[in-house]
Amino acid sequence: MSPASSARADAVFSLPEVLSVVRRYWGYDRLRPLQEEAIRAGLEGRDALVVMPTGGGKSLCYQVPPLLAGRMDVVISPLISLMKDQVDGLRANGYPAATLHSALSAAQKREALDLIARGACRLLFLSPERVLTPWFFELAERHHIRTFAVDEAHCISHWGHDFRPEYRRLAQIKERFPEATLHAYTATATERVRQDIITQLRLRDPDVLVGRFDRPNLIYRVFPRLNLREQLLDVLDRHRGEAVIVYCITRDETERLAASLREAGFRAAAYHAGMPAGDRRAAQEAFTNEEIDVIVATVAFGMGIDRSDVRCVIHAGMPQSVEHYQQETGRAGRDGLAAECILFYSPADTLRWQSLIEKRGANTGEHTRAHRTRHAARHALRLLAHMRRFAAPGQCRHKSLSEYFGQPYERENCGACDVCLDEVEQFVDGTTEAQMILSCVVRTGERFGAGHLADILRGSDTERIRKLGHDRLSTFGLLKDRPKNEINHMIFQLVDQGLLTRTPGDYPILKLNDASWEVLRGQRTVWLLPAKKKAVRRTAVETASWEGVDRRLFERLRRLRTEIARERGLPPYVIFNDTTLRDMARQRPTTPAALLRVHGVGEKKLADFGERFLAVIAGQDGRSPGPAGP
Repeated sequence: MSPASSARADAVFSLPEVLSVVRRYWGYDRLRPLQEEAIRAGLEGRDALVVMPTGGGKSLCYQVPPLLAGRMDVVISPLISLMKDQVDGLRANGYPAATLHSALSAAQKREALDLIARGACRLLFLSPERVLTPWFFELAERHHIRTFAVDEAHCISHWGHDFRPEYRRLAQIKERFPEATLHAYTATATERVRQDIITQLRLRDPDVLVGRFDRPNLIYRVFPRLNLREQLLDVLDRHRGEAVIVYCITRDETERLAASLREAGFRAAAYHAGMPAGDRRAAQEAFTNEEIDVIVATVAFGMGIDRSDVRCVIHAGMPQSVEHYQQETGRAGRDGLAAECILFYSPADTLRWQSLIEKRGANTGEHTRAHRTRHAARHALRLLAHMRRFAAPGQCRHKSLSEYFGQPYERENCGACDVCLDEVEQFVDGTTEAQMILSCVVRTGERFGAGHLADILRGSDTERIRKLGHDRLSTFGLLKDRPKNEINHMIFQLVDQGLLTRTPGDYPILKLNDASWEVLRGQRTVWLLPAKKKAVRRTAVETASWEGVDRRLFERLRRLRTEIARERGLPPYVIFNDTTLRDMARQRPTTPAALLRVHGVGEKKLADFGERFLAVIAGQDGRSPGPAGP
């Protein structure tokens, strides 16, 4: 029976009816928090703003209503790759969905238009530019489309972190179709951004549904950045064979690190906006299709990635805001399983971002535009300060993120961050080392940057030091037992604490200030964070995610998933995500009815490849079970 044939116009659907559809198409037995409320808003024609964390199940909220109501709704999405992935996933579930964009072949376009013409399409995915055309307005009138879901809705706000001007024109939908209902969806939105979304989309008395921002399955850790390559290899060894995203601040760094990781034996590729479009697309598809494990990228690698089994997100440098950090780390563990989020932080990151923000504000002409840009720069600096505070070894990381987004966090110990796991080194008295550094600044005439000062303090035998006579200074070699990156770490901590001044510009130098002299005179104690970290511990959330799972069977199921995905030209996670495979390896079903009880197995996927998965499971019979965990 098609969805259209079961439609009931203007009907009120019960929760069991909603769950029946969810069970049939997605293989889920229950809804997550706020999903029922969001689905009802879609069924009852009320505007809504839905804020849920990445992996919180936003998509289901706009996918279910048109199935039940037997109508066609439109999803407005910012990226072709995102639309393609969603449509591929829905079709694999037997859901009638289509998209129209410039990358479609003529045959694909005809297939989509035919589905729409027959009245069989339930979700049509379009870009904001295509929605705001006479062609679409005529289509909407002909098919009486009156429900629109705006995905990644934070793109509409100047105060968001992925602002796209074309999103602000979506208010035209209300002008053209006054009776239309709009449903805005986003994973990251402060109160200010939420109000801006409501205003810009002209939502009428909307249901504002804000989920919990906390992601208990994510494990947050912040390390002092010292030898980045060695530190990366240490983390990647824990995640060998798993999906990892490494975020860098600059394009050059992505290419250097990707090459270095390939030399170390990892399947890695770079991704940044300066690459040719074809190369970017190839790198993303290789990552999506599990042909590589590690993507090293700038923030250009963002909303288009929908891979659900990313087990680690690494920031090689501090992001410029908590919003960016939450959105980017949110790409880990979308399947609900444990995932690690690592930030390699140096106080130098703050200075780098300050310089970039100030340059953007300074290089602007025309008075009104310049005023707006300076206002935006001040806002960006405030966001940067929040991110800097998060990176400090203060309170629980989960608590910090929750409270930043205006939600209390009641647990005393999250058990899933470096602070609560007691992995963070405590501040130590670094007054003596600080006096050595400040004395070196004095003795070199306050004319040099951090790198040269670190070389002097370490006692490096360089031509520049000899030429300047700095090998004869009393501070030469005072910290010879410390690596240069550790000395730099101390220098930038002094700058970060206002105990040393760093001049702006492309070639900054270090100068003393009043606080510096207080330290030199012994009037002030300096507390520094040691450039080391305690050993990481295995967390309860990681252990629980493998409980009862036959690990060898799980790996065999993964190989079958990859095989089927390649046959069908789909990303492996579209076939089944890791949560489903682990549940299979835990339950070990032997019949189609039993397989249908596995989380994430719907009727269409059971019919399409249930026999092949059951055969792999049956092939394990009589063998000793694998270990319950890694």
